[in-house]
Amino acid sequence: MIRIQTWRQDKRRAPVTVLTCVKGSGPLQADTVAFRSSICPVCPNRLAATVSSIPLHRPSPPSSTPVVAKAQVMHRPHEDVQALLTGTLFVALGVVMFQQTGLLTGGTAGLAFLLHYATGWSFSAVFFAINLPFYALAVRRMGWAFTLKTFAAVALLAAFVHWVPLWISFDKLSTGFVSVMGGLLMGAGMLMLFRHRASLGGINVLVLYAQERFGWRAGHLQMAMDCAIVLAAFLVVDWQQVAWSVLGAVVLNLALAINHRPGRYMAM
Repeated sequence: MIRIQTWRQDKRRAPVTVLTCVKGSGPLQADTVAFRSSICPVCPNRLAATVSSIPLHRPSPPSSTPVVAKAQVMHRPHEDVQALLTGTLFVALGVVMFQQTGLLTGGTAGLAFLLHYATGWSFSAVFFAINLPFYALAVRRMGWAFTLKTFAAVALLAAFVHWVPLWISFDKLSTGFVSVMGGLLMGAGMLMLFRHRASLGGINVLVLYAQERFGWRAGHLQMAMDCAIVLAAFLVVDWQQVAWSVLGAVVLNLALAINHRPGRYMAM
């Protein structure tokens, strides 16, 4: 007796039909002479009999490896503290370099620069005061943990900007170098704060809320706002300083746009 079986070992290959003689002749290909003549080439039996079908695709066995969901990793308190200290110190160093070369940046720091250059008021005091109205939005939209860390970051930055010139001094600073290096320092510092769910208040709060709510990139959105603030600097500084400030704002925000994409780093 002959049994015809058809199966597919690979999805890309055509199905194969095999004839099997029950008296031990072994499997025969369907396109052999024996199949066309219905005679087994080993024994004189005619190939007349039962046909059994086999599914074309055999289901793969279930995986024995369990799927484990990755839990969100929370930053520890001491990790948040070091991030706040390091990030604000990086930003403060960039701010001091900008201050000594007559440059400015965007965000609430840019607004503080504008008032500092126009009135001579202390940058640290103005920066701290400008951020006060934004804490209500931070509490409402981002929660108390974010708001408290942001308040600490703003206070630390205001203090560091006041203290850093007492700790170090620069004999010579190239404006072009400061626009790039200062932008990178501030971008790296803000990135540390963002990754620990903190910010420098003000526009940073709006930018982070827009990223979490609408998926907009924080760097691109802040770049547009920062450029608008820097353009307003034509009222208080020379156009050359404004041009270098625009370059610094672009460098800062490109660092954020490349390294702080939504979903890429969401540790708390």
